[in-house]
Amino acid sequence: MSYSLSLLDKSLIPEGADAAQAFQHTVSLAQSAERLGYRRYWLAEHHGNRNYAGSAPEVLAAHVLAKTSRIRVGTGGVMLQHYSPFKVAEAFRVLASLAPGRVDLGIGKAPGGLPLTSKALQWLHDPAKTKGEDFGVRLSELDAFLHEGIASGHALAGAVATPNPPQLPQRVLLGGSPESAVLAARLGWQFAYAGHFNGDPVNLARSIEAYRAETGRAPLLALFAFAAETHEKAAELVGALRSFRVHLPTGQSVNLPSLEAAAEFARQAGVSDYRTEERRPHVIAGTGEEVRDALDALSEQYGIEEFVIDIPVAGFAERHASVELLARAHEPAALPA
Repeated sequence: MSYSLSLLDKSLIPEGADAAQAFQHTVSLAQSAERLGYRRYWLAEHHGNRNYAGSAPEVLAAHVLAKTSRIRVGTGGVMLQHYSPFKVAEAFRVLASLAPGRVDLGIGKAPGGLPLTSKALQWLHDPAKTKGEDFGVRLSELDAFLHEGIASGHALAGAVATPNPPQLPQRVLLGGSPESAVLAARLGWQFAYAGHFNGDPVNLARSIEAYRAETGRAPLLALFAFAAETHEKAAELVGALRSFRVHLPTGQSVNLPSLEAAAEFARQAGVSDYRTEERRPHVIAGTGEEVRDALDALSEQYGIEEFVIDIPVAGFAERHASVELLARAHEPAALPA
């Protein structure tokens, strides 16, 4: 079956480069993605990580929208636990007014950083108003502010988010569980399964089926993929990609890039009794044709109509080449010479 390709960009900073160069590459890569027929270009949110420049994806999205003309641009995603749903709704109403029909609002549940960055982001929040608040409640409030506002009886009833864009942003929940899939479906949101964080095939199948049972369609599937001129070169550049899931006694679980980051997360959270679980994220790596064949198989198996590609290689030239190779393998006849 046919499917679309999209990109998720963390604005990685290679060794020897800086954030300004990373953002220049993000803009250049988005322009190439538009030229090559990619459907969406999403910007990730990470805090306190010197390897990623993208700490304010909604700001970066505005710049990328101004530098492109057709491709959809959005967030993958805004970490809603840190922010007022009302303010997020206003920011994306502004973006949708600046670029009607091209804006995606992707929302995530993860903190996007270590406990001290979360504390700094939430420093002026009133703990009494958010303590124990369910993520689904906050997402429902955001959805309401994107539409007509919160129903009567709520403390914020009557608050109206502005401006009114010609077309609201497309709303997407990024998650890795059947529960997130059902939440997205029941709010009328698109769902993107985060396969680059949770590639377990059983969980993937259950999440896809949960969303399909509610909506009649498959979710988007985000995953790691990288293409090079040869299979050997792709494998060399990707390397032995690993991540570590830290489990705290509070019940919180977070994915971190290294054991050192996991230990630092636990230290900042004020706990010493924690457990780490090493994971080896699945990466589809090879030539453009090899990656295409693997995506074809996933599309056929699960009915996926759109893949969101996260490229796990930092080098600017290598990332750009991968985007070109994937596009040309996917639909060679549709691309400009």
